[in-house]
Amino acid sequence: MYFGKRRKRNDDGRVPPNQNVTERWPVLHYGNVPHYPSLDEWDLHVYGMVERPKRFTYKELLQLPKTTVVNDIHCVTGWSKLDNTWEGVLVKDVIASCGIHPLAKHVLLHAEEGWTANLPIEDFLKETSLLAMKHNNELLSPEHGYPLRGVFPHLYFWKSAKWLRGIEFLPLDTPGFWERNGYHNYGDPWKEQRFTWD
Repeated sequence: MYFGKRRKRNDDGRVPPNQNVTERWPVLHYGNVPHYPSLDEWDLHVYGMVERPKRFTYKELLQLPKTTVVNDIHCVTGWSKLDNTWEGVLVKDVIASCGIHPLAKHVLLHAEEGWTANLPIEDFLKETSLLAMKHNNELLSPEHGYPLRGVFPHLYFWKSAKWLRGIEFLPLDTPGFWERNGYHNYGDPWKEQRFTWD
């Protein structure tokens, strides 16, 4: 399956206000970079307000249908990187068998190092939402989230959690790590929702 298209660099309207386009992919994170000598013990938990909580091994994720998506990403620190090709599994395919409770309204993503990011459920479930394993045809590097990171390109990129380990469905919003430390709770780059006061 393939979504998105490559667009010309001179297309208008691709870069949100006060962003600079870069060819590089800067590395920004809090805490240590996890390294996995083996993925035999790695897993991803889907839990909270679901009828059937699920634990995926890495091998089980690899057995789900693969999707390739092309999109632009925008960092709250002011850079944008255009035409990123991601490969992974669509969020809807990962949670298809879990049975989301109708009162679940928010998602809290859990990553290594205790890092979290919050999303309204409709943003998490967007057609463009992906759990990525590859970027530009190569496995994610440890610094960029290997073995799995969320990709939610319509929001500032801190919402696209690196080193993803858990997806928790909740009835109420629970701010994540950066949201508790001064970043905007939603993070729309087109509205420049960078910080709490924006």
